[in-house]
Amino acid sequence: MDAIETTTALWWAVVASGAYHGLNPGMGWPLAVSAALMDRKPGSLYKALLALGAGHLMAMAAILFPFSALLFLVEWQHEIQIGAACLVIALGIYLLINRRHPRFLARVPPTRLALWSFLAAMAHGAGLMLVPIYLGINGAEHAGHGAHMMASTAGVAATVAVVHTVVMTLAGGVVAVGVYHWLGLKFLTKSWLNLDVVWALSLILVGAVSLFAIY
Repeated sequence: MDAIETTTALWWAVVASGAYHGLNPGMGWPLAVSAALMDRKPGSLYKALLALGAGHLMAMAAILFPFSALLFLVEWQHEIQIGAACLVIALGIYLLINRRHPRFLARVPPTRLALWSFLAAMAHGAGLMLVPIYLGINGAEHAGHGAHMMASTAGVAATVAVVHTVVMTLAGGVVAVGVYHWLGLKFLTKSWLNLDVVWALSLILVGAVSLFAIY
């Protein structure tokens, strides 16, 4: 697979992870539905989705930008990639063993959805899942040094975060709109999907694939 095909595949991985995060109830779309049902205003649904998207974007940026700064150390890029992959695998194993949801999320008021979304994404490792993909894209596309390298890696990180979040918000929004307009509150109370195991296994898979690609 040449560099162009590799880069294209990695960008599709950014899109796929965004759709996966958006469809996962744990990333917040049921809260958007609940907000609209309580307010009895369709507009509340879209405001809630925007707030969730904003919080998710901040979480992605908070994880990706430190790694973009680390890549300034050209001689350590290989070690950084290995460390990131191992970190993702370790988090996946931890979440597989510890199935309990973080209690502090329940203490965040429902009116502060952006904050809730940020904390939920950080707690579940949503940003870390993107790190190996981002490092692969950066390695495939980047061809500069010094100040140019810093600007390039930061630009790639920002683009990955934005593309991922837009897809995440659209995917969650489609489900939320469908539930709000056709399925209603009964669906939320009786049809909750538990994707905790799938989420943990997906982290392990992403990390393992990244390690395999490095070697």
